Amino acid sequence: MKAALKLLHGPKAGILILLLWLISGCRCFRIPSDVLACGFSAEMLQTNNYSLVLLIQLVLLAYDLFVNSFSELLRAAPVIQLVLFIIQDIAILFNVIIILLMMFNTYVFQVGLVSLLLERFRALLLLSALYLSLSISFHCWIMNLRWLDSNRFVWTDGLQVLFVFQRLSAVLYYYFYKRTAEYLGDPRLYEDSTWLRDAFARARQ
Repeated sequence: MKAALKLLHGPKAGILILLLWLISGCRCFRIPSDVLACGFSAEMLQTNNYSLVLLIQLVLLAYDLFVNSFSELLRAAPVIQLVLFIIQDIAILFNVIIILLMMFNTYVFQVGLVSLLLERFRALLLLSALYLSLSISFHCWIMNLRWLDSNRFVWTDGLQVLFVFQRLSAVLYYYFYKRTAEYLGDPRLYEDSTWLRDAFARARQ
């Protein structure tokens, strides 16, 4: 495992470690210090650029909210609406990738407490996957019905149900994502501390 991880750097090593943990089914494993040195960098997420990362996340969330709120005003221009939907789906995916990279950079992840992170952020990860799936499904469905004739009524019962679930999941997604992004700015996650040692000891029992 060491040889494989040393070939990678930064987030790539973090992703490989997470995949190895999921495949092995272990609740906790300790990553060798030399692997940590090549796989992670302390400069990946410092305090001075956390504000920039948070700003990017909030801008992507704001764009998502904007499209959900006003995209129907552009139903007469299906091409523009399609472009907005595509960018919205990409923005959701980018936000999920940013959260994962922030998780990989934490000291909690570096010492091998992957289960602790997944337990704390499981709701957001599952909700993000659900929201992305619902958004893509809704966008494909409504554009397929409206593409040739943007003025005709397309709101079937099934589409209305999908619309309601997509909007409800959006509200939950905004809440959990913003809370998680702010929580990942806690300096205690990026340094050794007493509570982290206690969590590691409990995980090994």
